[in-house]
Amino acid sequence: MKYLSEYRDPEMVDEFLQEIHRVTTKPWTLMEVCGGQTHSLVKNGILDMLPPRITMVHGPGCPVCVTSVRVIDEAVFLAKQPNIIFTSFGDMLRVPGSDKNLLEAKAEGADVRMLYSPLEALEIAKENPDKEVVFFAVGFETTAPANALSVIQASRLGIRNYSILASHVLVPPAMEAILSDPENKIDGFLAAGHVCTIMGMEEYYPIAEKFKTPIVITGFEPVDLLQGILMTVRQLEDGKARVENQYSRYVRRAGNPMAIQTIQEVFAVSDKTWRGIGSIPQSGYEVNEAYKWYNARLKFKLDLPAAPENPACISGAIMKGIKKPKDCPNFGTACTPEHPLGAPMVSSEGACAAYYHYSSPVEWAQP
Repeated sequence: MKYLSEYRDPEMVDEFLQEIHRVTTKPWTLMEVCGGQTHSLVKNGILDMLPPRITMVHGPGCPVCVTSVRVIDEAVFLAKQPNIIFTSFGDMLRVPGSDKNLLEAKAEGADVRMLYSPLEALEIAKENPDKEVVFFAVGFETTAPANALSVIQASRLGIRNYSILASHVLVPPAMEAILSDPENKIDGFLAAGHVCTIMGMEEYYPIAEKFKTPIVITGFEPVDLLQGILMTVRQLEDGKARVENQYSRYVRRAGNPMAIQTIQEVFAVSDKTWRGIGSIPQSGYEVNEAYKWYNARLKFKLDLPAAPENPACISGAIMKGIKKPKDCPNFGTACTPEHPLGAPMVSSEGACAAYYHYSSPVEWAQP
């Protein structure tokens, strides 16, 4: 299959659903590790079509959602400085920090600009040599090559008034952290196809082997997701735990070598704090020593204290697969996209936002 419409074909959807119902004989809990997959599952009603024995839970697959309160506070602090133009993807503007978000800082006079690419931020730096331009570099491995490329380009052009506030997080360490959690109940994973398009499959083999958990790299359309679920359930029913590639039209075992090389030129792997989950060793990227001039944390000597998370938000339990958005007593009432208590209700890839926009309010009612 080559075209998008084929992965939304109702007949193929029905065929995969029938086969999933046929092969499922035991209860299984599967986690998709991508916010895009979560939204597709909820938006297309797939969760309601699966056998009752299959429970889908929603992992930390939204980089906006796992960006820590402290990092948001760093962004707000920088944005409020008089000589800084702070640039960011739109999803980050309403993520709550300990005191305010970037949109509120903008309303108070900060020069905060929403962009679609870090290269746009670089152009702003070229056009404003008397200002410091900071780009909020957020994302999984997927967005890291473009963010790294902006740093490389700034260095080549001798642009010194540009830097990035890096908040990149990595999927495999998060999966290991979830599987190591005492409350873990995950039987199998649908891995994020876009991340594997960049990074390949090699990092997942040790995880599947160590935890005896099948991992199926999966795309985002209904047929992709149902095929990924079927492949995972078949492994579980057969007592197997392998890495398989449903998203073979894009994912290769070695990933994209040029993208990986670009990432490795600019970033070093570092420990990261994930909102709702805590510190995960070697689970993120920070600008390396060779490009330290473009590291906003070093350039502006950031040393903000750690900030507590909102105790009313259960995002950590949701992203570890322990609870679902509708299990939160504040869901759809005290917490809405207009007035979010936590990041999963803000982001276009957040699980709470998916349930809010694509499920019925009747389903939100607490038992």
